Amino acid sequence: MAGDLMLRSPLAGWSSPLDEVPDPVFAQAMLGDGVAIDPTGAVLHAPCDAAVIGVHAARHAVTLRAAGGLEILLHIGLETVALGGEGFEVLVADGQPVRTGDPLIRLDLDRLARRAASLVSPMVITSLGDYAIGERFTGRLVAVGDPLLQLVGAAPSAVAAAAPDLPELTRRIHVPLAHGLHARPAARVADCARRFRAETAITRAGRRASARSPVALMSLGLQQGDEALLSAAGLDAEAALAALADLIEGGMGEAAPPAVAPAPPAPQAAPDTPGLLRGVTAAPGLAIGRAVHLVRAAIVVPRDGRGAAHEQAALAAALTQVAGEIGAAMAADPDPTRRGILAAHLALAQDPELAAEAQRQIAQGRSAAFAWRAAVGGFAEALGALADRRMLERVDDLKDLERRVVAILVGDDAAEPEIAAGAILLADEILPSQLMAIPPGRLAGLCAARGGPTSHVAILAAAMGLPAIVAAGPGVAAIGEGATLILDADLATLHTAPGAAAIEAAQRKLAARAERQAAARAAAREPARLADGTPLPVLANLGSLADAKAALGAGAEGSGLLRTEFLFLDRETPPSEDEQAEAYRAIAEALEGRPLVIRLLDIGGDKAAAYLPMPAEENPALGVRGVRLALRHPDLLRAQLRAILRVAPAGRCSIMVPMVSRLSELRAVRAALDEARGELGVAGRVDLGVMIETPAAAMIADQLAAEADFLSLGANDLTQYALAMDRGNPDLAAEVDGLDPAVLRLIAQTCEGAARHALGVSVCGALGGDTAAIPILIGLGVGKLSMVAAAIPEAKALIRTLSPGACRALAVQALAQPSAADVRALAETFRTGGA
Repeated sequence: MAGDLMLRSPLAGWSSPLDEVPDPVFAQAMLGDGVAIDPTGAVLHAPCDAAVIGVHAARHAVTLRAAGGLEILLHIGLETVALGGEGFEVLVADGQPVRTGDPLIRLDLDRLARRAASLVSPMVITSLGDYAIGERFTGRLVAVGDPLLQLVGAAPSAVAAAAPDLPELTRRIHVPLAHGLHARPAARVADCARRFRAETAITRAGRRASARSPVALMSLGLQQGDEALLSAAGLDAEAALAALADLIEGGMGEAAPPAVAPAPPAPQAAPDTPGLLRGVTAAPGLAIGRAVHLVRAAIVVPRDGRGAAHEQAALAAALTQVAGEIGAAMAADPDPTRRGILAAHLALAQDPELAAEAQRQIAQGRSAAFAWRAAVGGFAEALGALADRRMLERVDDLKDLERRVVAILVGDDAAEPEIAAGAILLADEILPSQLMAIPPGRLAGLCAARGGPTSHVAILAAAMGLPAIVAAGPGVAAIGEGATLILDADLATLHTAPGAAAIEAAQRKLAARAERQAAARAAAREPARLADGTPLPVLANLGSLADAKAALGAGAEGSGLLRTEFLFLDRETPPSEDEQAEAYRAIAEALEGRPLVIRLLDIGGDKAAAYLPMPAEENPALGVRGVRLALRHPDLLRAQLRAILRVAPAGRCSIMVPMVSRLSELRAVRAALDEARGELGVAGRVDLGVMIETPAAAMIADQLAAEADFLSLGANDLTQYALAMDRGNPDLAAEVDGLDPAVLRLIAQTCEGAARHALGVSVCGALGGDTAAIPILIGLGVGKLSMVAAAIPEAKALIRTLSPGACRALAVQALAQPSAADVRALAETFRTGGA
C-alpha cells in the first residue's frame, strides 16, 4: 500500500474544481480527475517528485510519472495546442527526473492571454496507480508549492471496492496493435460494439470510454502493450464482451506501413539556408511546379440557436448528409487506402459521444454549428493533450469532419479552389477530404507547414504517387503565389527561390528519369539479362489477382513472392481449402505459365487475424509469427499446403516458408508437405524454399541450403532484425536501410551458404527494386530479383547494362564501407560512371 502524497500547486493563481473548466473534455473528466488553476504566475513547476515522460510537441503540456504508477498531465490553457508552441519555453526534456517545485515550462502570459481561448490550466491525474483522490484545495488563491490535491495511498482492491457495484461483466484485455487504438481500429471497435444491445465500455487508468465512440476510445490513449478493462452490461453482454475482446486482442490486421527503399540521406543544410525549407518526407519523389496556396476562409457560425428542436434537427440532418456522402465515396472508390481513411471518417461522423456533446451544447441555447464545433474542438484538444504524435495527427480527421458538417449547417457551399495542372499545393495543414477532392493528375506535389509522416494526408499522398513533405514550418506561408518551386521529397526539401541553374538541373533530372522510364517500359517484356548475356530473371511481388495482371503488363517474368495474407485478414473465419485453391489457381493462370512462389501464411507480429486471438506480446515482432504460428496451428498449415498442391499441374507453384530461424522448422514443414502430397497423390517435384528474414537464418544458410530447394531474402525484415530498428517507426524510417554494411554481410553469407550446394538465391524485399542496391546484390551472388510491378521496367533496363565482374568489384567495396550512407554514395558513383 502506497503512503499518502500531497500534490503541490504547479502555478500561482486561483484554484478551482475541474468541473468548472470551460471545456467538456476536462470538465467531464474524460482524461481523468484533478483540479485547475487560473494562473497569475509565468512558470509551470513540478507538483511532486517525478520523471518527465512526455513534453507535448506544441509545448503547452507535459506529462509526469511519479512513484506508485501515478501519472499527471499538466495542461497550460485551453485550445493552446493550436498556438504551435508560441508563448512556451520548455525547460525540461523527456526522461528527465524532477523534484517538487522544479521549473518545467516558462509562459509568456501576455501572448497567451491574447491568443488562447482561456488561461485556465488543468492538472489531471491520468493514472492514479496506487492512490485514491482525497481532499482538494480549491476555491482559493494559491502560490507555487501550496497544497492542491491530497492523494491517499490505497491497495488496488480498496480502490476497486470504492467503485459502484454495477451489474456488468468485465474482462482484462491487452492491446497488441502496433500503433495503438488510433482512428481506424477505434472505428472497427465501435462498429462491433454497435452490433450488440449491451452497453460496452473500456476503462484505463480510471478513465472510462464508451466502446461505441471512436473518439472516446482514442482519447484513452491506448498504446501497444497497454492493459485495459473491457466491460459489458445487458442481455447479450457475454457475447459482446467476447466479440470485442477477440477483435482487439486479435490485432485487427493492423500492419506497419509498408517499407520503402530509403532515399539517400539528405545533406544537412544550415537552418538559415536562404530559399530552402526543410520538412519531413511524407511521400518520396521530385517535382517542379508553381506555388498554389490552399486557403479557405474560416466559417463564421452563430453562437445562439433558434430553439433546441430546430437545431437538433439541423444537426441530425447534416450528420446524415455527411455520412451518406462518405459512404457513397467509399462505395465508388476502388483504392483500399482511400476506403480505409473514408471508413475512419464515417465512424467519426456516426460517433455517439460527439453527437451527445453537441446536443448538450444545443440544450444550453447554442446553434447546431457552434455546438458541433465546440464538441469536436473539445475532443481534438483531448487527443492533442495525450503527447502522442499519432493521436495528434488524428486531430486533422476531426477538423475535416467538423468543417464538412459546419459548412452544411451554415450553407457554406463554396467550391474547392480551382487548381491548375502542375501545381505544388501549399498549406498550413491539408485535410484528407481536401486532397481527395482535387482531380487526379492535377497536382505535382504538396508541402504542408504542419502535419506528420503518419497522417492520413501522408498516406494518401504516397498512394497517389505525389511527392510530399510535411512539418516544413511557418516559412510555407511566406511563399508567393505562383512562385516556381522545386520539391525534392526524397531529401525533404522545398526550394522556394531556385535560380535558373537549379531549375535547369531539376528539369534535366526529371527529363532523364522520364526518358529512362519510357525506354524501360518499351523494353519491359524482353527477358532480363546481364551485359554478358547471363539471365537474371526479374519477378513481381504479388498480393492479389489484380497484382498478377498488372505485373504481366509491367514485364514480370513470374512472381517471386505471393503474399497469401490477402485471403486471411479482415475476416471473421479463415478461408477454406477450396477458397484458397481457387485463388491460387486464378493467379497461376493469370501468370500464363510463369513461375509462382507462394509464401505460406505470415501473420502475427504486425499482422493479425481476428479468428486467431493471441495474447499481447511485449515484442510482437519477436513473437509467434510466420512459421512459428503455422506450426502451432497445423490445421491451417495443412489446408494451405493442400490448396497449393491442388493447382494443376501439381508442382506448378513453389512454396516458401516465412520467418525461419531453425533447420527444425524447415523439416517440420517439409514433413507436413510430404503428408499432404501423400493424401492428394502428388508424386512430382514440389519445390520448398526458405525465406531468409532473420539473422539466424542467414548465419545457417549453408545448413538450410542443404535441405531447401531455394532461398529467398526478405530484406525488409532482415534489415529491421539486423539493425534492431522497427521499420514501422517513423522516427527510425530513414535509418532502416537495407544497404547497411551489416545487412549486406548477412546477404553475402546467405549467398555463400547457398553456393556450397549450388542453390539459387533471390531477393523479394523492397531492396530488390532499389536501383542503387541491384548491382551490389548481383555482385554478392543474388540470381533473381522480385519487386513491386512498378519497379520492373527500370530494374530490367539497369540489369542489361551491368557486367558481372563490375558488380562483384562493387560488392567487395560495399562490404568494406562504414555506413549505409557511404554504400549509397559508392553506388551513386558507380551509376554515374565514376567507378
